[in-house]
Amino acid sequence: MFTGIITDIGTIRTREQRGDLRLVIGCAYAMDGVAIGASIACSGACLTVVEKGDDWFAVDLSAETVARTAPGLWAQGGRLNLERALKVGDELGGHIVTGHVDGIGQLVSAEAEGDSTRLVIRAPAELAAALAAKGSITVDGISLTVNSIEDRPDGSVDFGLNIIPHTAAATTLDRLEDGRAFNLEIDVLARYLDRMQALRNRPV
Repeated sequence: MFTGIITDIGTIRTREQRGDLRLVIGCAYAMDGVAIGASIACSGACLTVVEKGDDWFAVDLSAETVARTAPGLWAQGGRLNLERALKVGDELGGHIVTGHVDGIGQLVSAEAEGDSTRLVIRAPAELAAALAAKGSITVDGISLTVNSIEDRPDGSVDFGLNIIPHTAAATTLDRLEDGRAFNLEIDVLARYLDRMQALRNRPV
């Protein structure tokens, strides 16, 4: 489990396609305190440490993981939002995050609003019912609050976020390329409510 509070930005040093995709990720973590087999959320995807060095760790991504995460995210030289798994007794600064990507969002716009940046991201139709104003959303592993919702005729939804300067500086939201794709994870309570509603509406 995670909280969506980013504690480092990693850089993909190498990628190698074996049976799975092996990534070596440079980081600033004290790796002597990170065990082989530990979980680290990498831009919202929970991955397992399979090797490590003084300032790096390696992970393996299955074809399923690559297919369900943002296109281009795992390129060599790419930057990743990192968060180590939550320990019992840690402060829950964001919200409960599982590290399972529910869908891919697309950047619609990014505009200055005071000292902050106003982001609008388009989410696919299958996530629309799980998004609500003042609710929680995880974007590339970052715990954020939805400020606005606009439903679209095709069933997709545009949701607005305000990114304060600290959040931008501490995450990969400091660079926002046109058309950027994001890993999205809905709030865990919304996931269960969606499942309950689907079962309630299922024909018997």
